[in-house]
Amino acid sequence: MTCTEKSQLYQKIADYLLQAEKERREIPRITLEYPDLTLEEAYLIQQELVKRKLEEGKRILGPKMGLTSHAKMRQMNVDNPIYGYIFDYMVIPNGGVLKMDELIHPKVEAEIAFLIARDIEGPGVTGAQVLAATEYVIPALEVIDSRYQNFQFTLVDVVADNASSARVVFSDRLLEPHLFDLDLVGVTLTINGEVKAFGAGANVLGHPAHAVAMLANMLAERGEKIRAGEIILTGGITEALLINRGDEIRVTISGLGEVGMTVV
Repeated sequence: MTCTEKSQLYQKIADYLLQAEKERREIPRITLEYPDLTLEEAYLIQQELVKRKLEEGKRILGPKMGLTSHAKMRQMNVDNPIYGYIFDYMVIPNGGVLKMDELIHPKVEAEIAFLIARDIEGPGVTGAQVLAATEYVIPALEVIDSRYQNFQFTLVDVVADNASSARVVFSDRLLEPHLFDLDLVGVTLTINGEVKAFGAGANVLGHPAHAVAMLANMLAERGEKIRAGEIILTGGITEALLINRGDEIRVTISGLGEVGMTVV
């Protein structure tokens, strides 16, 4: 396959994924038809997808990390997490509503977000450098919504699909990172007042700042960097849980506060 043919294929797959998101319908995973796609090619498809969204006038808030727990990496048989992008249209106000009919089969997970004060450029970035470059940390609730049937996919599929990005809720509280041991904070995710999942900041690569450092180093491989003003989701502290209409979702992070939404 020539370079031009490959480029056309990546554009075709990106359009396929975007149409599924817009039409809110499940689709067969792309590796069923294209089993030889590589992880590098999946990121090129993701770039095409992101490019399309930017051309539509949507704005990137920042990258997000996925598969940041060692258990999830073992499950997917990978050595590194993955990343995608969060856009402005994905944000739900704290205490706001998630409209179920806008998505396919959403799941929620608890996260800690980092608001970056200055550019972070790899390689060789450390967690300590990330904390020094972070203005605030923010409790967050991410909604993921794979476009693939039954939420079933390979690593290549999910990277191409922008890491299942769908919606996000950020807390109204902006907290300085040096005030907390972010690896030790306890996290609970409740649905309708019942605790459904819990964990600690250390679930994310030992410390959420390590996820941002890894992101910076992964981006450096593509000549990119984390930019000042971006909000970075560091990956799920809890497992991702399916949600339903009528659910009241709340994430509580000890010392940092709460964030929540209602599903309608």
